[in-house]
Amino acid sequence: MAMPSLLSKLMAPTPISDTHAAGKPPEAVHIPAQPPVPNGAPALPPVLVSSGPLTFSPLVKHVIPAVVNIAITQSSNDGQNRVPPQIKGTPLEKRYREKMRRHQEEVLGAGSGFIVDPSGIIVTNAHVVGDADNVTVSLSNGQELPAKLVGVDSLTDVAVIKVDTPRPLPYVAWGDSRQVDVGDWILVAGNPFGFGSSVTAGIVSARGRDLGAGSLDDFLQLDAPINPGNSGGPAFNMRGQVVAVNAAIVSPTGGSVGIGFGIPSEIVEPIVDELRRTGHVDHGWLGVTLDDGDGSVQIVDVDHNGPAMKAGLVRGDKVTAAAGQNVDSARALLRTIAAAKPDIILSFTVLRKGKTLLIPVKVGKRPPDADD
Repeated sequence: MAMPSLLSKLMAPTPISDTHAAGKPPEAVHIPAQPPVPNGAPALPPVLVSSGPLTFSPLVKHVIPAVVNIAITQSSNDGQNRVPPQIKGTPLEKRYREKMRRHQEEVLGAGSGFIVDPSGIIVTNAHVVGDADNVTVSLSNGQELPAKLVGVDSLTDVAVIKVDTPRPLPYVAWGDSRQVDVGDWILVAGNPFGFGSSVTAGIVSARGRDLGAGSLDDFLQLDAPINPGNSGGPAFNMRGQVVAVNAAIVSPTGGSVGIGFGIPSEIVEPIVDELRRTGHVDHGWLGVTLDDGDGSVQIVDVDHNGPAMKAGLVRGDKVTAAAGQNVDSARALLRTIAAAKPDIILSFTVLRKGKTLLIPVKVGKRPPDADD
C-alpha cells in the first residue's frame, strides 16, 4: 500500500457538520431530481442543501445509500485466519473472521465504491479489487452481495464491478471536475478502517497534482480526512455529484493528516464507460521521452520504430501544440497522448531549427511495460 515519499493508496471520512454562524441564515438551494434512467428505474429525489454556513445532513442522506463497502478475499490453502491491519480491532473483524472460517478464505483488505447505475454497476479503485479472487459488496442497508469484475484500468487506477439485484439500487451521478475550484466544499464518503457509511467534509486544496504514479496523473488534492479503507470511495460536490474518486493519501503514520488525493471525474467517467463497453482500456503511446526543463516541451529521445519515429518526429523537436491545444508541460502532453485512442491521428505543432512544422502522428497502443 505504500508509495514513495509517504504516499499511500488508501482513503476516507467521519461525519461532521458546520454550526450556523450568527447573522444571516443560510439560503436553501433546491437540487432537482435526477431524470429517470432508460430502463425506467426511479430517479433519485430532489435534495435541499444549505449554502453558506451549512449542514451536510441533507446531502449525506441523498448520497450515502449509493456508497458501498468492498471486502476482498483470496483463496487460502493454509487455513490461517489473518486479519488485515485496517480492520483489526474494528466492528468488522468478527464478521471477517467468521467468513474466513466458513469459506477458508483470506481477507486481503477492505475498500469503498459507489453505484453509478441502478442495475448494480459500481466504481472503485483498481488497487482495491485487482488481485481478488472474490469481491463482496456491502450496501448501506447491510445487505451483502457477491460482485463480479467488469474491468480494470491500472494506468488510471479505476475498476468497475457489478452486483446482481432483483430491484434497482440507489445511484449517484457524475459531476464535472473541470468546474471544481480550489476552495470549493467537498464531501467524502466510504469505509475507513472498516467503519462503513462514514463521511467527512473539507475543501479542494489544489488541482493538477502529479504523484508520479502514471501518465494520466492529474489529481485533486483534498483536505477532507481520508484514511485506509476509503480507496475507491467518492468525493461529492454540494450538488451530490461525484467529482473525484479517492485514491491516495500522504501520511507518515498511515492515517489522515489532511492531504488526500482524488482522481478527477473528467478522467474517471470515460474510463468507466469504456470498461463497461469492452472490459478494458487501450491507452495511446508515441514512444518519446520529453523534457520541459528549459521552459519548453522538448523531445529528448525517440523510440526506434515507435509511432513518433514513423511519423517523422525527431530528437530536439519542441512541441508547442497537440490536437489543436497549446502544450505547456511535458506531463500535460503525456496525459493527452495516454488519453488518446490507438490508431487515431494527432496533429503536432513543433519547432525545428527555427521553423514551425505541423506533423500528423498515428497514435500507437501503449505497451504494458511502457514508461512514457
